[in-house]
Amino acid sequence: MDNPNNRSSHLKKTPTLGGVSFFYTLVFALFFLRGWGEYDEAIYFIPGLTILFIIGLKDDLVVLSPYTKLIAQLIAILFIISNDSFTIESLNGFLGVDDIPIYAYYIVSGFIMLTIINAYNLIDGIDGLAAIVGIVILIIYSAIFYMTQEYFFLLLSLTLNGCLIAFLKFNLASSESKEKIFMGDTGSLIVGFIISILTLKFLALSPEKYDSLPFLIENIPLIAISILIVPLFDTARVFTIRLANKKSPFSPDRNHTHHILIDYFKFSHKKASFIIGGFNLVFVYFFIILGSASYNFWLATVLVMTVIVLGYIFYRFDYSFSNIKRRIRFKRKMNNVKEKGRRFVHKKKK
Repeated sequence: MDNPNNRSSHLKKTPTLGGVSFFYTLVFALFFLRGWGEYDEAIYFIPGLTILFIIGLKDDLVVLSPYTKLIAQLIAILFIISNDSFTIESLNGFLGVDDIPIYAYYIVSGFIMLTIINAYNLIDGIDGLAAIVGIVILIIYSAIFYMTQEYFFLLLSLTLNGCLIAFLKFNLASSESKEKIFMGDTGSLIVGFIISILTLKFLALSPEKYDSLPFLIENIPLIAISILIVPLFDTARVFTIRLANKKSPFSPDRNHTHHILIDYFKFSHKKASFIIGGFNLVFVYFFIILGSASYNFWLATVLVMTVIVLGYIFYRFDYSFSNIKRRIRFKRKMNNVKEKGRRFVHKKKK
């Protein structure tokens, strides 16, 4: 049970083990899907899923340190990147890079998976958000793997999407309802793990597979970023704020994008979750249209400008105590500079 505290958005004890159902459903489904994979991917998935299930379950029952979870994630990731199905051999001309050495693949793919798992884990802060964003991402990957005839990953995407759609009904139940449940770290780690695997597979597809997709092959990495824009942007934003406040990037606060929507715009959990999920879907659709005609320089420019604009908008609504102090110090410095400027001008006139 999750006991509410000063950071919580719920008011009463709520069960946190919704993610347990994700684990058993995925393992059960992988038993039937194992024959669809070209490289026996299902056999590599189960150890990684089991490790994250145990760590997530223990974290939901007895809170673990971030570093313990990090080590468990790295071990789970090793099972995936050791499978030939996920080897990224080329960036297909992205930023002028084609072939990449094998050591770079291990470093880059490990970093990608680690980032996605933790980014998804961090957005699980209000009712419905993690499930809705996960559903949007999995719908997009389902379409991609259907068009590229990667049916093992298509079925895996649909299986996890079924879990999230079923879970969403209970997660969005009123706080007084006995049906209400959270996915907990057990669920968010498992969903983030599967999404990171799907992203890695998307980047590792052969050039012939990309021909059936409606965007230029060199734009693939940017399309992947656009699919994950919500968790990646939110994680980058809160990490930056925490480091600026001289805190650990893993220290808890209420500076997440979803917290701003419910704290300062007074949206309900459901409305905030659907707004963020809708933005994710529209942004990906817009980026796919751009990616079908624009080369990666212009696409990267649009992505960077979007992140800057969103960062500025949400920075204005960062009203944490430390940020208020920082703004006061900045305002005082500016006033001192203006005062010195006025004195200098006054002396010149004399």
